[in-house]
Amino acid sequence: MSDRYYHTKASVEEYIKMAEGYDGKELIEVFEKYLPTQSTLLELGSGPGSDWQLLSQHFHVIGSDNSKEFIKRLVEKFPVGEFHKLDASTLPIDKTFDGIYSNKVLHHLTDQELDSSISRQYEILNEGGIICHSFWEGEGSEVFKGLFVNYHTEAELTKLLEEKFEILHLEKYKEFEEDDSIFLVARKGVTKE
Repeated sequence: MSDRYYHTKASVEEYIKMAEGYDGKELIEVFEKYLPTQSTLLELGSGPGSDWQLLSQHFHVIGSDNSKEFIKRLVEKFPVGEFHKLDASTLPIDKTFDGIYSNKVLHHLTDQELDSSISRQYEILNEGGIICHSFWEGEGSEVFKGLFVNYHTEAELTKLLEEKFEILHLEKYKEFEEDDSIFLVARKGVTKE
């Protein structure tokens, strides 16, 4: 998805203000139950770095974003961190990880791009690796503030993952309104023939 919103200084500043006070602390607390401390972790869509900072307290985290502007800010804000410019649908990285995390990032992908991303995540996860992602709950898609947003249901996400992953945790939660979001944790399994 070639969204331009996160690629300008003005839009990045707008997003940072809008996201102020929001982080994935509660999601990360659940994730920590499934991924051992000091595991290697790839965060997709690090944005302003709020979750990266929380995750780094427990894991060896490599951050990533598809926005050069966010990467620039992350490197300035966290000079000891490692950050890569990555497209979440193709994940062109030559490392493997114990876990992959994203908080409201993969909903910017079309169904086909999300399918590609999940396949690539499977490839770069170590055996028994854990993924942890959150999505907006619902059906269909829309363009919001110039950004493509693809909504998902628990059934769709289960179907998407079931051939490659064992779902360990799947629940709806409230970000702004009751049950407006879905959170999942899954373990890399053996692909079914």
